[in-house]
Amino acid sequence: MASTKRGCRLAFALVAAWLVGLPLAPGVAPTAWGQSAEGEQRQHKTRRVPSMSEATFKKLAEAQEFIDAKDLNGAQAALEGMLDRSRRYNGNEIGQIHNMLGFIHFSKEDYPKAIQHYQTVLAQGEDIPEGLETTTLYTLAQLSFVDERYRDALRYMETWISKAQNPGPEPRIFMGQVYYQMEDYANAIRQIETGIAVAQDRGTDVKENWWALLNYLYFEQENWPKVLETLEILVRDFPKREYWLRLAGIQGQEGMEKQQIFTMMAAYEAGYLTKESDLTTLAGLLMQDDVPIRAVRVLKQGFAEEVIERTDRNLRAYGQAFQLSQEVDQAIPVFEEAAKLSEDGRIYESLAQLYLEDEKFKECVTAAASALDKGGLRKVQSIHIIQGMCEYNRDRLSPARSSFVSCRNESRRVRDDSNQRVCQQWITYIDREAERRRHLQAAS
Repeated sequence: MASTKRGCRLAFALVAAWLVGLPLAPGVAPTAWGQSAEGEQRQHKTRRVPSMSEATFKKLAEAQEFIDAKDLNGAQAALEGMLDRSRRYNGNEIGQIHNMLGFIHFSKEDYPKAIQHYQTVLAQGEDIPEGLETTTLYTLAQLSFVDERYRDALRYMETWISKAQNPGPEPRIFMGQVYYQMEDYANAIRQIETGIAVAQDRGTDVKENWWALLNYLYFEQENWPKVLETLEILVRDFPKREYWLRLAGIQGQEGMEKQQIFTMMAAYEAGYLTKESDLTTLAGLLMQDDVPIRAVRVLKQGFAEEVIERTDRNLRAYGQAFQLSQEVDQAIPVFEEAAKLSEDGRIYESLAQLYLEDEKFKECVTAAASALDKGGLRKVQSIHIIQGMCEYNRDRLSPARSSFVSCRNESRRVRDDSNQRVCQQWITYIDREAERRRHLQAAS
């Protein structure tokens, strides 16, 4: 379970990192002074603001021409020259000048200076149009986020929401992302949930990254029912490999083994399990669930399509699937291939057991000897037992007795009383059988 959580945590963290990047609306476009960049924002014209003089308009138009020509430095120089005579301007005109300067510094990615200019726009109070005020608030929220001034970002967005008419879900999602950066997951969840609810009430689409961020936040709070709920939505509406695997992983973590297998099988049938680890994990689950024949099918297809590499480990799992399916004849050649690739003798040990079951006693003895030569066995005494039984079935009593003596000695060394008794019983039985045969021979 711990490894599953670590794997999921890494996966969620990667998704969250992707979500952090926010598209910036740099506020008022310089070609439309005083127009709102927020599509759902209604314009209010009840505020009486000072009018803009023709001379000021012409100066702003000149600065605009520099911007259109991508000469930001020229535009900045023109606007700063206007500010040198700022006593001539009313609040509305000052706001428009700083609004354009804010846009220029935003375009230069000098966000601290852009923020200063947009703050000066707001400082003009009711001398600027309400549309410019609300758009500047929205822009300042986003710029503050980029500049990691998270509390300022929240403050500006909350003020924007209080002034906006029927705002959409995006501001709430934005605030959720800000709280996420502050690691205030409880407030982040509340904001994301609110944003999704607004979208659903309006009948508009809920974006994939909203659900993904909410899922990550639930994960960080270990709210597993909500994690599963949001993953099911992601799988249904935005089916991707990572969502299927994450859903299956959490189901396994929470002891929902049957659901985990159903999820993995559904993902497999839909073609989302595209990596070796996906297929070997599914095969392992199927074997644990006592349906090894399905595991055989999954592994067989994986090998055929060269998604699964023919390593000793993968081939051993393939052989075990055949073995559990009572297909010993098909398991043996797979284990033979795996054994040649293995660096230790464990696969030869399994192969020796298979040969014993299939009554191929000569091959069994050879495989047991190879297992002992390669080493790395969990219980050396166990392979001695298999070797001894195969030698006995070949009617080779002396080699069989030697194997059981080796078993007894090894069992004694590791204090394995159970196998020590078993091997001693075999030794006694073989000695009696040898004695019986000598008497029969003497009597004949």
